[in-house]
Amino acid sequence: MPEQSNDYRVVVFGAGGVGKSSLVLRFVKGTFRDTYIPTVEDTYRQVISCDKSVCTLEITDTTGSHQFPAMQRLSISRGHAFILVYSITSRQSLEELKPIYQQVLAIKGSVESIPIMLVGNKSDETAQREVEMKEGEAQAAAWKCAFVETSAKTNTNVKELFQELLALEKKRDMSLSIDGKRSGKQKRADKLKGKCSVM
Repeated sequence: MPEQSNDYRVVVFGAGGVGKSSLVLRFVKGTFRDTYIPTVEDTYRQVISCDKSVCTLEITDTTGSHQFPAMQRLSISRGHAFILVYSITSRQSLEELKPIYQQVLAIKGSVESIPIMLVGNKSDETAQREVEMKEGEAQAAAWKCAFVETSAKTNTNVKELFQELLALEKKRDMSLSIDGKRSGKQKRADKLKGKCSVM
């Protein structure tokens, strides 16, 4: 079990080239790069407020290659929440998430109380789509996790992805404020519980 600290660690997994770094950079820095630069491992930190105190959202962007199994195991054992990314243009990239999910299950023992998001990235590339949205939804249902399609390029559902992930955390009360605006439902939820917002 990860030790309780002010850090909330989110780990991003997926095959090479599915857009893990692009999603993280779009969320943390608001930028997008067209060039593909393979990642070994990068960590990004975002300060968020939790229940009137400050904590750090630590996002680990992992390698898409299978050359570092020890790093993968360590990331899983330290992680509080997981984002599993595939590209809607590559059925193979969805297949490659299956052993990663199994490893999360093996290391954590159970995923019942662990926030996991299955993410179909590159939703803007509809002409090259190989994985239908309903297939992503079915895989998420089988894994008992949440699902969303995103586009880091067009900034579609990127903040919403992280918002939803934090909302799945039941041990701590956390949420991101999206562009400073909250829906009526969100406002009511915030009155009922403590909240985290990006500062």
